[in-house]
Amino acid sequence: MKHFFIRRRLVTFCLLLSLATVVPSGQAIAQNMQEPPPEGSVPVDPKDPWENWNRKVYTFNETIDRWFLKPVAQAYRTFTPRIVDRGITNFFNNLTELRNFTNSVLQLKGESAVVAVGRFTYNTTFGLGGLIDVATAFDLPERPEDFGQTLGYWGVGSGPYLMLPFLGPSTPRHLTGFATDGFALPSAWDTVDSPEVYYARALQIVDKRADLIPAESFISGDSYVFVRNAFLQRREFLINDGKVVNDPFASGDDEDLMLEDF
Repeated sequence: MKHFFIRRRLVTFCLLLSLATVVPSGQAIAQNMQEPPPEGSVPVDPKDPWENWNRKVYTFNETIDRWFLKPVAQAYRTFTPRIVDRGITNFFNNLTELRNFTNSVLQLKGESAVVAVGRFTYNTTFGLGGLIDVATAFDLPERPEDFGQTLGYWGVGSGPYLMLPFLGPSTPRHLTGFATDGFALPSAWDTVDSPEVYYARALQIVDKRADLIPAESFISGDSYVFVRNAFLQRREFLINDGKVVNDPFASGDDEDLMLEDF
């Protein structure tokens, strides 16, 4: 019971944080539309009004990554056999199927909910606890769903781009969804006791970072802008279930990249 109330407080805090961040940005954008910017000032990007703050956080995250996380991930890729690495990634992906199922139901996507149940059943039963992705071989590819997508499905706007310390790219809607998935909705992680849960989470972070290393070769130009556009494009892609829409986040000079783990 105590754990339940702690989770509710954390979700409430994140919801209030999201509302607090959305309102000022809306006022700032409205002010920029009504009043011409001072001469010589840098124009504000409506999708990234907090760019000055975001770039500082991005630099902080890059420093942490360069000196700690990336070296660990590189060592992980070097010494972990490919089959083991693939099995670890599959195992953690299998744990997200409960999240996929719950959010599919909340979005009234019956077929996606059935796919999530089928994937979890096949991979857990026949895939050695999720180490082998047999469901994809049975023509049941993953359909990722999270509460941020659920909010988008019901018409909640994403809000402006937000770079978070340690957590990386986000938006107020994405942050609210992340907190809700982690602390309010049912999760397979609820069955893992401490301190084992912390070891498992650390392994998951290293595994995910290691999987992103090959994607770094695609980064060109301003890395901050590249990461921002890739993240926002990916979120729109997920919320629209892969449907082609007019992308409000892409710039004319950037490729429309849908990076899986951004």
